[in-house]
Amino acid sequence: MSQDLARIRAFVQVFDAGGFSAAARQHGRSKALLSKYVTDLEDYLGVRLMNRTTRKLSLTEAGEAYYREASALLAQLDDLDASISEQTSEPRGLLRISAPRNFGEEPLAPAIFAYLKKYPKVSLDLRLEDRYVDLVDEGIDVALRISTLPDSSLIARKIADMHLVIAGAPALISERGRPEHPEALRNLPCIVDTNMQGQANWRFVEDGKTISIPVTGQVRVNSPLAARSAAVAGLGFAALPSYLADPVVAAGALVPVLTEYVPTGQTLQAVYPHRRHLAGKVRALIDHLVDWFGTHPVN
Repeated sequence: MSQDLARIRAFVQVFDAGGFSAAARQHGRSKALLSKYVTDLEDYLGVRLMNRTTRKLSLTEAGEAYYREASALLAQLDDLDASISEQTSEPRGLLRISAPRNFGEEPLAPAIFAYLKKYPKVSLDLRLEDRYVDLVDEGIDVALRISTLPDSSLIARKIADMHLVIAGAPALISERGRPEHPEALRNLPCIVDTNMQGQANWRFVEDGKTISIPVTGQVRVNSPLAARSAAVAGLGFAALPSYLADPVVAAGALVPVLTEYVPTGQTLQAVYPHRRHLAGKVRALIDHLVDWFGTHPVN
């Protein structure tokens, strides 16, 4: 079996390198050995895989089909080997993490830094941005997102439960009244956070059904922290993540409203690109965050 894999790997390496000499230099093998492996593979399969000339190497029709399947197989085997190796060794290497700015600064940062203390061979590139980040295009290993549903092209694992708080300043409620039903928000000033899912269409639940209420106001921002500041200033009601709302609610600067209509099901999720085997450093981070937020709740 190992000899068969060696022949298949030689075939893929030669084509990827563009020739026998280049493959021999890249992989530290002799040109003669690589040529023998490819010839043995062709003899075993009973077909020619490569057209060889002194200047050019190309694949036959059978070679193209075999290359596609063989390269995918080798990638899966290499991925599996790396996964098993990482499971038995200490996490190491560069870890790129994306998270919303305000959540990343607090409460995520202490959790991440505790992870780094635990695994000193891991280095960190923490990117805090209030925008949608394409994990694959931007080379992100894992993103922390607060949402109800993950992107279908990604894998997600729940880290912790979270919830939204609809709140307004006491002076605003005294002046405009306390909304007793989500429909009342249509006629009340609201702070629109453009980073929120739905933006100016706030979702609520009534009798088990989701209702969407369009809201407007004097302020539109792309930061939940700025939305909180605007709400504290009395400029409108705001929909805030609990980790930002709870401190100012406890201080009396904001008053929660419509609590019985606010939907549940929001979670903090770790999302990562679809891979057959998860890198050990990422797996260790996710396990660490689940444990951390189990004892440091954000809701």
